[in-house]
Amino acid sequence: MLSKSFAAVALLVASASAQLYPDQSPLNHTCALQKPLFSCPPQDPLLVDSCCVETFGGLLLSTQFWDTYTGLESKGQLLPKDVWTLHGLWPDFCNGSYTQYCDLTRQYDPIPSPNTTTGTPNGTFVPPYTGPNIGTFLAPFGKYDLLEYMNTYWIAQNQDNAGFWGHEFSKHATCYSTFNTQCYGPQYREHEEVVDFFETAIKYYKRFPTFDWLKAAEITPSNSTTYTYSAIRDTLFEQHGGIPFIGCSGQRYNTTDAGKNSTDTGYTVLTEIWYYEYVYGRPQEGGTVPVNASSTYLTNCAKADGAIHYYERTNGSVRVPTVPF
Repeated sequence: MLSKSFAAVALLVASASAQLYPDQSPLNHTCALQKPLFSCPPQDPLLVDSCCVETFGGLLLSTQFWDTYTGLESKGQLLPKDVWTLHGLWPDFCNGSYTQYCDLTRQYDPIPSPNTTTGTPNGTFVPPYTGPNIGTFLAPFGKYDLLEYMNTYWIAQNQDNAGFWGHEFSKHATCYSTFNTQCYGPQYREHEEVVDFFETAIKYYKRFPTFDWLKAAEITPSNSTTYTYSAIRDTLFEQHGGIPFIGCSGQRYNTTDAGKNSTDTGYTVLTEIWYYEYVYGRPQEGGTVPVNASSTYLTNCAKADGAIHYYERTNGSVRVPTVPF
């Protein structure tokens, strides 16, 4: 059960009209001087420095996608060869629930999804962002190498990359206590936390070379060979230390020829992986403990033997990265 103070914070965020903790100290938050505290169970933000310990979204999900095309190949938006792409770094509550679009003053998503803070008609409307794309925020910090990395590995499908990054920051990063603008002290520069979030998301992404882990177990993209959920799950668990969420799309198994008369209604095309972790101190430092995905939502994939397709990418949709993973 959430503490009363934690529940109160949740109600504050539901208004989506302010920072998570608007009365936070404007002084510098020297987190290196403080003992890193564990994010789950949730810390009381009234008793700790919420800039130095994640007091809101304490369960981190580092998420990756396996797309086979981008839909914007004609504009040079291509997938990196033999690498899963970065999707995001999401903050869930310790019980697995989550919130979204927590600070509409930092709303840089041109196509908000959902378009309300609660995903319901009675939620606060999230207005589409119409300003300069979020990728331009990196230039004043000289982060041209970061931008190149993101354009190589943080790839959208049917949307330009920068719009996708704006979505990920606005929907998810604004729901961390440790990326609050107040946490950057009196010398805060506009969009400093945006750069910090992008670098942090990449730090986690690089820890989880999903393609290489699966390849070592002889699970590789194929338009003919199929795989079994348990083999994918066990391979990733052995490498990460927690059972990730494994997501599939495509046909349900019981509607395929192979699954005719089966009761297995799981999907059959491998598309995404979510790695779950608790964090010590700030997520930025990367001190984490791997944990299993929720036992009630480990996968939506079919579990029958050989039910899962891990398709090759489309010709013309891939390039060999010139930026190291």
